[in-house]
Amino acid sequence: MQVFNVAHWFRRSAGLHRELPAVATAGDCMPYGALEEASNRLANALAGLGAARGERVAVYLENRAEIVVLEIACYKAALVKTPVNFRLSPQEVVHVLDNAQAGVLVTSRARLEALAPLLQSLPVLRHVILVDHPDTPALAGSPQVHAWPRLLGQAAADADIAAVQRDELAVLHYTSGSSGVLKAAMQTYGNRLAQLRKFLTHPDGRLARGDVLGLVGPVTHASGMQLMPALCSGAAVRLFGRFDPEEFVRAAGKERITSTFMVPTMIHMLLALPGADRSSLPALRRLGYGAAPMAPARIEEAMQRFGPVLSQGYGAGETTSGVCTLTVLDHVEALREDPRRLASCGRPYYETEVRVLDDEGRTVAPGAIGEIVVRGEDVFAGYWRAPELTAEVLVDGAYRTGDLATVDEQGYIYIVDRKKDMVITGGFNVYPTEVEAVLYQHPAVFEACVFAVPDEQWGEVVGAEVIARPGSGLDEAGLLAFCRSRLAGFKQPRLLKFVDRLPKNQNGKMARREVQAPYWAGRSRRVN
Repeated sequence: MQVFNVAHWFRRSAGLHRELPAVATAGDCMPYGALEEASNRLANALAGLGAARGERVAVYLENRAEIVVLEIACYKAALVKTPVNFRLSPQEVVHVLDNAQAGVLVTSRARLEALAPLLQSLPVLRHVILVDHPDTPALAGSPQVHAWPRLLGQAAADADIAAVQRDELAVLHYTSGSSGVLKAAMQTYGNRLAQLRKFLTHPDGRLARGDVLGLVGPVTHASGMQLMPALCSGAAVRLFGRFDPEEFVRAAGKERITSTFMVPTMIHMLLALPGADRSSLPALRRLGYGAAPMAPARIEEAMQRFGPVLSQGYGAGETTSGVCTLTVLDHVEALREDPRRLASCGRPYYETEVRVLDDEGRTVAPGAIGEIVVRGEDVFAGYWRAPELTAEVLVDGAYRTGDLATVDEQGYIYIVDRKKDMVITGGFNVYPTEVEAVLYQHPAVFEACVFAVPDEQWGEVVGAEVIARPGSGLDEAGLLAFCRSRLAGFKQPRLLKFVDRLPKNQNGKMARREVQAPYWAGRSRRVN
């Protein structure tokens, strides 16, 4: 079934707001008209490089305006945007590019230099586009390299918008699998249209002409879900290359930022900044947070400091952004009537069905624990090239999240644990098995168990208990250095303990929960 291409919605908005700011950084601003033209030129340029409908176009960058141009261009040309977390190591990036079979990569000169020795293992990758360098160095036996300005300057300024089908692939949203296997949620054009509808009908998230959305997190992840809703509404998007609380407060005051989204760690950093309060964020109406749980005590502190602006979202890449919301009004009422509700991730909104089910698929009674299951137009099409992983979580079209929760009489959902063993650190998901796989690469490691450890700044950090081979002389510094060379920073163990034994269950499998339990002693729930 043919559906409305999101690019049509943006083009309409660009026509209405042609001279208004669309995307801004610390040193530049691109109006709507210029963004429309740049995305047209890029769509044509990609076609000129031979990128055919459905081809994967990867982007490996920190927050820059070019990411926004690329997203719109991919919609227009019916290409598949494949964002790569800019914090990944070169080896991890190459794994993503290989799995996606990406034909084009958009990146920076410095990042290309780090990747160059590994690119010969990617025969499908034909083109690399550099956003920040006028030169186009040749890489022997590697993809052809192009300069962004020259490529766009040679392309036509007008472009048609492709007609798209509801089930046609639009985005590959990469994350790591609970089994340590790389996986990407396949988000279709129908999913992306449903995601746009959700934001445009969100009780707190609706933006309009004159609003300014400040995005401090990587727009390749949760923050980026807000790009198109903002741009389809005439709002300006202010991109921050990295999160610096002082810089954000200065910019928010000067540029009148009205809405933003942060992971709890960022809010903790704001709370630690002297002078950061309601008066320093005068235009802020919504401080959205999510991607990881936040302690109710910190929520209450943030409300006292910044006023009634907090709004929580719960969702996943598999649900094309949030499916539950704890609104600004919910926060205010909870603080006034029942502060325990601040531990909730909210209630479902708009067209998505969110239920908490027992093992037989029945809705649990209030207070009973079950698994959160999501059904709707925003539920992904499955994992890219991974039918077995898809079958584990998609049952009759419904997504089984693996999150365990309770529901109260008013329909508020409270996450209490995870079936999955993922660590959520600073808003990023880390699965223990992928870290264990690296630890096991060290010849002196006999056994390893990785798990989540509570942390006041990051919510959770990666912890590891390791059995070293006798006589190996393995020490903490050496093993951590080994991990640093093979893992992104947020995946590296922050707690490392050498032990003589690791418990197993009756089937001989590692008893991860038993290893983890002492680090969470005295806490009411095993998420932080």
